[in-house]
Amino acid sequence: MILNNFLISFRNIKRNKGTFFINLIGLSSGLACAILIYLWVNDELNFDKFHKKDNQLFQVMVRNKVSNGTEISSATSSILANTLVEELPEVEYALTAGPPDQKKSMLSFEDKMIKAVVMYAGRDFFNVFSFNLMDGNKNQVLADGNNIAISEEIAMKLFNTKVNIVGKAIEFDSKNKYIISGVFKGTPQNSSIQFDVVLPFDVMKKKFPGIDAWGQNYFNTFLILKAGTNFDQFDKKIGEILKKKTDSETSSLFIKPFSEQYLYGKYINGVQAGGRIEYVKLFSLIAIFILVIACINFMNLSTARASLRIKEVGIKKSFGANRRSLVFRFMGESMLMAFLSLLVAIYLVNLFIPQFNEITGKSITLNFNKNLVVSVLGITSFAGFVSGSYPALFLSSFSPAVILKGTANNSRSELWIRKGLVIFQFTLSVILIVSVLVVYKQIEFIQKKNPGFDRDNVIYFEKEGQISNNLDTFISEAKNIPGVTNASGISWNLVGNQGSTDGLKWKEKNPADRISFYLQYIDYDLIETFGIKMKEGRSFSRDFDQDQSKIIFNETAVKIMGFKNPIGETVNLWGYDRQIVGVTKDFNFESLHKEVKPSFFLLSRSNSQIIVRINAGTEKVTIPKLEKLYQEYNPGFLLDFKFLDQDYQEQYVAEKRVANLSRNFAWLAVLISCLGLFGLAAFSAERRIKEIGLRKINGASSLSVISLLSSDFIKIILVSISIALPISYLITKSWLDSFAYKTELSWWIFCLAGIIALTIALLTVSLQTWRAATKNPVDALRYE
Repeated sequence: MILNNFLISFRNIKRNKGTFFINLIGLSSGLACAILIYLWVNDELNFDKFHKKDNQLFQVMVRNKVSNGTEISSATSSILANTLVEELPEVEYALTAGPPDQKKSMLSFEDKMIKAVVMYAGRDFFNVFSFNLMDGNKNQVLADGNNIAISEEIAMKLFNTKVNIVGKAIEFDSKNKYIISGVFKGTPQNSSIQFDVVLPFDVMKKKFPGIDAWGQNYFNTFLILKAGTNFDQFDKKIGEILKKKTDSETSSLFIKPFSEQYLYGKYINGVQAGGRIEYVKLFSLIAIFILVIACINFMNLSTARASLRIKEVGIKKSFGANRRSLVFRFMGESMLMAFLSLLVAIYLVNLFIPQFNEITGKSITLNFNKNLVVSVLGITSFAGFVSGSYPALFLSSFSPAVILKGTANNSRSELWIRKGLVIFQFTLSVILIVSVLVVYKQIEFIQKKNPGFDRDNVIYFEKEGQISNNLDTFISEAKNIPGVTNASGISWNLVGNQGSTDGLKWKEKNPADRISFYLQYIDYDLIETFGIKMKEGRSFSRDFDQDQSKIIFNETAVKIMGFKNPIGETVNLWGYDRQIVGVTKDFNFESLHKEVKPSFFLLSRSNSQIIVRINAGTEKVTIPKLEKLYQEYNPGFLLDFKFLDQDYQEQYVAEKRVANLSRNFAWLAVLISCLGLFGLAAFSAERRIKEIGLRKINGASSLSVISLLSSDFIKIILVSISIALPISYLITKSWLDSFAYKTELSWWIFCLAGIIALTIALLTVSLQTWRAATKNPVDALRYE
């Protein structure tokens, strides 16, 4: 029986090749899209899940009450970890770590020198995290302050081997030597912590002796809790630690599962409010939408062609076939189509996965493991079931007597259902088109908005080697290079990585307020190098003495402090009085998701980064000269520089990827919808071919025939647009609300989306109706 059903299905395919290929293209495209999104979603959901004690691994977070709400931070004191181990018996391991140093450090062995990302961590690093330590004892690898653990990749670059290198010494930043105590496999791509080497945290303490104290919150604290620990009770206990140690009434600790931080890292006023999980949900929904659109095509074309198979149903029923067997028969055809589409979809996934990885920034591969096979078969079975359910139930519902009398016709309800499905298809397509236009408009807004400083033609690099001893001379000589307009120094990366403090006091400040200010240590000329405008007062200058005891604020900070005439006012920072000498106009070094924060500058002559502004168009000539100067001061070191505008744009990588993915999926949804519309228009024209012939014989023009055949479809599309536009407005407005600075939802965006959808649909339908309208009326009347 199965073989017989297969043969009948094959004959139907041969008889209706056009419909078959439309269904095949639509379903395979939908399945390919669903599989690609499944691979991406699966990768996102498994981030940081590879650690063996994932269910017991937590990160300690800080909840700070400030004047305008509650802020959440992961920055903790370096002595917190030891305190938790000593005072809370539920803690199996506690670890102080990094985060990984943003600048790459120089590692050298004999004549080989390479750059590497360094992480500083406590001795239990490899007990807390399951990074694969291939050589070395995980309990001892970071126990000695002279040890270093390196990755396989670093080992191969320095020694051309990854075995028998434990015990060898390598030089770090041309200053200190460390003994290799371990070699690890490297960090997996689905790890949110990426590094090349690990140094003991004791090295950090030696470099900065004052950091090992309460209030010096620059590091992350991670915990492994003992099996069976009641996490809620432990969360309450840890919440009181800061109050006991620092007498703080405004700061408290809580724990968060480490593997949730990647997806659920966004907080609003102290409450968890999403993060990357929002994109996971978004693209999961898009995958479902596109798959449903593809299934609707199948359903519509199958039910539209039902009249061609009604006699087959009537004959089968008259010979004793029951409805169940007919449903099974038609569902079998649907499943066959779905699994044929799966074969094409797998080919498409293999074909496009490199481009997909380029867009998403991942390295996903199509490895058919158990989970993937089960998921793909489940998605395909779902598509086959949804596609075939309504046609099977519809075709099997006819009475044999009615069929054989020739009185079985498409019912009004069936026509309305088919129209409703087309409306649903195009509604989803229009929503996707609007979303793409809004995302692109917001990204354009971000790129064009003035952040309050000039980020173009600025490069920065780390102060290394001998430059540390000759910083003033190096900057002075750099300024003399033709093409360099200015140069200066800064302590931290300017974009998205500023320090913060709540240790600022001023007259009339409420002692209970814990307002957090961003701070940045800068050298002379930094404000001018960045093109930050002064609103009042002056910048730091060599023409004035004692500027290292002065302070410069931004507009927002002055407003918060309530100073009407801030120049000359005195504030107290960490117990020392500082006079305000300048106020800058507001600038935004963070992403436009966040509002401008109160900030201040302090003068420092020992900053870690050098900033150089270059004349536009001279980069190819100027940078090699800068590299040559760098080599003169640091023989053997390579100038590893970055462009500031690239760093600024990297804050919006997620939005850009969403834009690119949304664009591709939106056009795919429109394409699949138009395939269905194309098939329905072809079938409609085919069923009315004799009517068209009679109309033309009676004098009807081709244009009037096209209008007649297209009018119903155009009405359906207009209904879809009218439904989609208000829904898309609500969706895009909600997304834009996540930005502190956002573009306007202009009316033309929605009009353009409607025009795009209507034009594409009109072209699709017109292609078929034109062929029907221009057919010879004599041939049309002979059509059977």
